[in-house]
Amino acid sequence: MGNMSYAETLASAQLIVSGLRAHLDKVAKRGVDEEFVSKMEDTFKRVAALNDEQEALKARLKEKTAAVESGLADLKGQISESKKVVKLSLDTASWKQFGIS
Repeated sequence: MGNMSYAETLASAQLIVSGLRAHLDKVAKRGVDEEFVSKMEDTFKRVAALNDEQEALKARLKEKTAAVESGLADLKGQISESKKVVKLSLDTASWKQFGIS
């Protein structure tokens, strides 16, 4: 199966399950019976659901990352403005308590 993506692996599994079901009478002779196919189908459904959940979490993470980045940009602007005000309002001896050198 090499380096197949999740989507490719899921699509492959779905095709194989479908094919196995269509030819169950022939593949059963080699040990792939209804129980095997059902178990594979259950695994496919479980993994597909987990993949969907993971994709939703990735989307939420992107949204949260954008919100954090936006908030950090605002905060940096506020810090910069505060430092300017401190430098204009207080003597240099007082700057140290604001983390300004």
